[in-house]
Amino acid sequence: MLIVADENIPLLDSFFDDIGDIRRVSGRHMSPTDVADADILLVRSVTPVNAGLLEGSRVKFVGTATIGTDHVDMAWLADNGITFASAPGCNANSVVEYILSVLSLHAERLDLKDWSELTVGIVGAGNVGGALWRVLDRLGLDVRVSDPLREAKDDEEESFHSLEEVLACDVVTLHTPLTRGGEHPTYHLIDAARLQELRSHQLLINSSRGEVIDEEALLARLDAADAPTVVLDVWDREPAINQALVDRVWLATPHIAGYSLEGKVQGTEMIYQALCRFLGLPSRKQAGQFLPEPPLSKLAFTRAVQAREAADVAIRACYDPRRDDARLRRGLTVESEQRGRVFDRLRRDYPVRREFSSVKIQLKGTSRSLQDQFRMLGFKLKL
Repeated sequence: MLIVADENIPLLDSFFDDIGDIRRVSGRHMSPTDVADADILLVRSVTPVNAGLLEGSRVKFVGTATIGTDHVDMAWLADNGITFASAPGCNANSVVEYILSVLSLHAERLDLKDWSELTVGIVGAGNVGGALWRVLDRLGLDVRVSDPLREAKDDEEESFHSLEEVLACDVVTLHTPLTRGGEHPTYHLIDAARLQELRSHQLLINSSRGEVIDEEALLARLDAADAPTVVLDVWDREPAINQALVDRVWLATPHIAGYSLEGKVQGTEMIYQALCRFLGLPSRKQAGQFLPEPPLSKLAFTRAVQAREAADVAIRACYDPRRDDARLRRGLTVESEQRGRVFDRLRRDYPVRREFSSVKIQLKGTSRSLQDQFRMLGFKLKL
C-alpha cells in the first residue's frame, strides 16, 4: 500500500510506517503524477484536493491533518467513492494560545491593569472560536460572539450577538471557515463598509482564512485616519502575500497560529485513527507517545508577584508572536518573486513551539485567584 503525504506532516513514520510505504512530496506543489499510484493521500491546507489532482488515480482515502476543509472538494470525493477525514479541533488550543499572547501584548501596549478591561468580539464559534470563548469567559472578560449558523441550530443557553455588536468590541478576532455560498458566506465578510466602522482604539485579529477580509479594503483603511490596529496570521493568495499589508499591520505571522507541536501531532493522530477505521485496523498509537520533553518545563512564582505580571511572563515564555513577526519581516526582504518560497519555508522550518500545558507553574504562598488564573490559561500547577 502506497501512502503519499505532505512532507510537512509530523511523525509520518511513527504513525504510518507499519501501514504502508510512505512517499513524501511538497504539499504546495503536489501534482497528479505524484498521486497517480497512491492508495492513501495525506495533506495539509496548502494542497487543493479535487478532480484535477485525483482523477484517474487509485486513491481511496484522503486525510487532511487540519481543522479546515475548504481546500477539499468533498462532494467530488463522495461522488467517486473516496473516503475523507479531517482533524477538527486538532490545533484549536494552539490558536487560542496565539490569541492569548496577542492579547497579553496588546494589554501591555495600552497599559491596562487587567485584561478584564477589554471587551472581546469573536466572529465564529466553531472549534477554535468556541474554545477561545470558554477561556476568555472563565478569565472574566466581556465576550460577545457572532455565529448565525450555530445560533440557528444551537443552544438556548448560549448568548449570541449580531456581527455589528461584535465589531464594536475593543478586540475583534475572526475564527470562521471560508465559505462563498449559502445564507452566510464568509468570503470578504470584513469588507470596506465594516472596516470603516473600526476605530483606532480597536484591535482586529485574523487567524482563520485570509479571504475573510477584503485585503484591498483593509490596505485603504490602514492608510486612512483613525485606523484600527491589525494582527494577521493568514493572508489572501498565500504564499504570495501582500508586502504592503505586512508593512502596515502591527503583527504579521506566516499562518502559524495553529503550529504548536501538540496541535500538529494531534492532527496526525486524528487522521491515523480515521485511516485505521477505514482499513479495519486497531488504533494503537497516540500522540503522547511521541512528544519530546519540552525545553521549558517549569516556572516558579512567589507571593510577591502580581497576577498580571505572572500571566504575561508565563504566556510569553511559552509563545511570543513578536518572534514570528520578526522572522517574517526579515524573510521578506528578498526579491518579490522569492517571497512565496520564504513564506513556505518559514512554515516548513517552524521552530518547536509547545503549549501551555507542557509547563508546570510552581506557586509559593500565592493566592487562590492566581492559581485559578493559571488553571484557566491551561498551565499545570505545582503547589
